[in-house]
Amino acid sequence: MPYDHAVGPPADPATLSILGIGDFANALLKGHVGLTGARDRLNEDYLKNLSFAGSDLSGAIGVATGDEASRLRQLLEKLELQLQEAGADHLPRNRGLGSNNLLFMACELLLLGSEEDGFPFLLIEEPEAHLHPQRQLRLMRFLQDKAQPVGGGHDIQILVTTHSPNLASAIDLDNLLLLQGGKAFSLASGETNLSPSDYRFLQRFLDVTKANLFFARGVIIVEGDAENILVPTIAGLIDRDLTKSGVSIVNVGGTGFRRYARIFQRKNPAEDGEIDIPVACIADTDVMPDCAPEIIGKVKAGEDWPEGRRWKVESDFEEGGVGQHKQAIRARASGQSVETFVSDHWTLEYDLARAGLGRELFLAIALAKKDDDIASETVKSIGVTRQALKDWKTFADEAMSDDERAARVYAPLAKGSVSKSVTAQYLARILARTGHSHMRTQAQWKAVLPDYIVHAIEHVTVDQSAAEADHAAPDEPQD
Repeated sequence: MPYDHAVGPPADPATLSILGIGDFANALLKGHVGLTGARDRLNEDYLKNLSFAGSDLSGAIGVATGDEASRLRQLLEKLELQLQEAGADHLPRNRGLGSNNLLFMACELLLLGSEEDGFPFLLIEEPEAHLHPQRQLRLMRFLQDKAQPVGGGHDIQILVTTHSPNLASAIDLDNLLLLQGGKAFSLASGETNLSPSDYRFLQRFLDVTKANLFFARGVIIVEGDAENILVPTIAGLIDRDLTKSGVSIVNVGGTGFRRYARIFQRKNPAEDGEIDIPVACIADTDVMPDCAPEIIGKVKAGEDWPEGRRWKVESDFEEGGVGQHKQAIRARASGQSVETFVSDHWTLEYDLARAGLGRELFLAIALAKKDDDIASETVKSIGVTRQALKDWKTFADEAMSDDERAARVYAPLAKGSVSKSVTAQYLARILARTGHSHMRTQAQWKAVLPDYIVHAIEHVTVDQSAAEADHAAPDEPQD
């Protein structure tokens, strides 16, 4: 209720409205001895001596004047909203800009939720700024809940712009818009080539480590840790640095790479256009050379191969059948800006050995076998390296086919006796060190690398040497 000057103070000030409390406070201030004394001194000692005869000047001290709306606005503008710990009567320490941003967003949502007319619309730019990663996830889930239709209430539409994979991973694909080339591409069901089961799968497995694909200029989707570790190093060797090209690698762990690829494929590209972000899927052929089963211990020498076996060898296919098998793998995910690159022979590590990096892989496997001892400093990596290079010289002098040599190098990884991930780390280090010493030219590196890896990298990157040459070229003379 309002404050009535004629009636005086209410029995319970809590019953007053906000404006009534302001008017009540104003009345109390006007009667305060400090203010009345200052007013009297102002009038008697100063204004009276500055007045004309018969026209005295007189001052009055007040808090707010004007109509009710003006007084209420002035009162509300004096209020301050601050964060404090629940149940505490003091301001908290160590509250940063992120917490203040949350306070501001909460106020805006409160204001929008109380609107009686129109359709409330909230735009938030980069809410991840200054915000703890776990707070980001909590914020995004809260915003999605607030944007859900509520019976009898006012729905709020919320538009968030972000560069945070953390936030993107917490948003339903149906609610995501990918902005690229000045166009907005909805990732909602019916707008992409994703099936209903794809959406359910991605809702479970599209985490922050994979959501960086939404912000990349190019994407490489791989099936394992070895590719995840080695591809960036290989790209640097052929002057196709992934970071310079804005390329993200998404490791899907052996399953589902086609589901991730279809995120970038439009349902109606003729009408909506295509997403101009190149995507390369790197897949294994998973077909062994005929010599491999005995070498890697699938069967014993002279033993019949088991019926119903899950592994395949080249002789299982008729002439041209392996090529058709590769084409079938490509067809599962390729289309629009997405291209699938299938291993030339078997797996990444085998193909590296087969193409010309057998010595480097042999050395990396030797180091990976002794990784625990190297880490504990019970053996020296230089000693392991010297012995491995001696063993390689003996091994390289043995007469055997290229398939057999590559299979024997790869065997410890195929058997699982040595970690592929640890081997990949050592191999990446060996290749990077060789690249930094300029022991091979770019053309020589391409000659000893599997073609499919080179082509996959080239699909998503810019030729930096050509781009730099164009940039450095002098302008042509003008007529």
